[in-house]
Amino acid sequence: MLRYIVRRLIFAVPTLLAVLTLVFLIVRVLPGDPAQAALGDYASEEAVTALRAKMGLDKSLAAQYMDFLVGLVRGDLGSSLITGKSVAEQIFFVLPYTLQLTAASVLVGIIFGVPLGIATALRRNSALDYFGRIFSLAGLSVPAFYLGILLLLVFSVRLNWFPVVGAGTRGDLGSILHHLVLPALTLGLIMTAYVVRMTRSAMLNILSEDYVRTARAKGLGERTVMVRHALRSAMIPIVSIVGIFAISLIGSSVMTEIVFSRPGLGKLMVGAMKQRDYTMLQSIMVIYALLIVFINLFVDLLYGLADPRVRFN
Repeated sequence: MLRYIVRRLIFAVPTLLAVLTLVFLIVRVLPGDPAQAALGDYASEEAVTALRAKMGLDKSLAAQYMDFLVGLVRGDLGSSLITGKSVAEQIFFVLPYTLQLTAASVLVGIIFGVPLGIATALRRNSALDYFGRIFSLAGLSVPAFYLGILLLLVFSVRLNWFPVVGAGTRGDLGSILHHLVLPALTLGLIMTAYVVRMTRSAMLNILSEDYVRTARAKGLGERTVMVRHALRSAMIPIVSIVGIFAISLIGSSVMTEIVFSRPGLGKLMVGAMKQRDYTMLQSIMVIYALLIVFINLFVDLLYGLADPRVRFN
C-alpha cells in the first residue's frame, strides 16, 4: 500500500503543474487589459503603464510564469487590484466556509444515498425501489437555489428552526453547525439522488455475480454478503461519483452561498470576475486547482483500499 501511495503522489506532481500552467494561461488570454480594467476607462496611459509594470505584465510570458511559480512556492498570492488587501488573507478567510459546506453536503449524500441505493437494489421493482427512483429523478431535476429557497421557507420562515442567513460565529461550533444544516441539506439531497442511482446500478450488477451466489450458498448471513462481498465490490463507482460531486460542489456552490448569504470561494470568484480583479481571480483558480488535485489523489487512494487489485495495475 505504501508503494501505491508514493506512486500516486509522484503522479500528482506533473498533474498539478499542468493544471497550474493552464490556470496561468487562461487568465492571460482573457479579453481586456487587467490594468485598464482596474483603473477604469478614463485612466491615463501613464497610469495604466505604471500599473502594468507593477503587476509584472510588461515582462515576457516566460518571466511572468516563473514569477507566478516562485510566488506560489513562497505562498505569496499578491494583493487585490480593487481593495489592495492581501489575496491570501481574503481567500483563507472564506475557504473554511466552502470546505465546511462541501464536507457536510458530501456526508449527507453518503449517509442517505448509499443505504437507500442498497435497499432499492435488494428490493428491485418494489414500492421502495419506485420511491428511490422517483426521488433520485426529482433530485436530478431540482436546481439547488430553488431547493434552498423551499427549505428556507419551511424550516426558517415558518417553523423558525434554523437561521435564514449567515454562516455562524467563527469559533462557535454550535452556531456554525446550526447555520450549516440547511445549506448542507440543499446540496446533500441533490447529491443523494446521484449516489442512489449509482449505488443501485452498481449493486444490481454485483448481486448477479457468481461469487455472491456462492457466498449465500455457503450459508453466510445476508448482512455479511452485502457488506463484505457486494458493497465492497461496488465501492469504486460509488467513490467515483462522490469524488466527482465533491469537486463540482467546490465550484458550483455559489448559488447556495448566495441564497443563504454565506461567504465562500464561489461568491469571492464571482465578485472578482465582475470587478475584473485579475490577481484575485488567478489566485482563486489556483486554490481550486489545488483542491481538485487533492480530491482526485484522495479518491485514487480510496480505490486502492476498496479494491487491492488497483494497487498492482
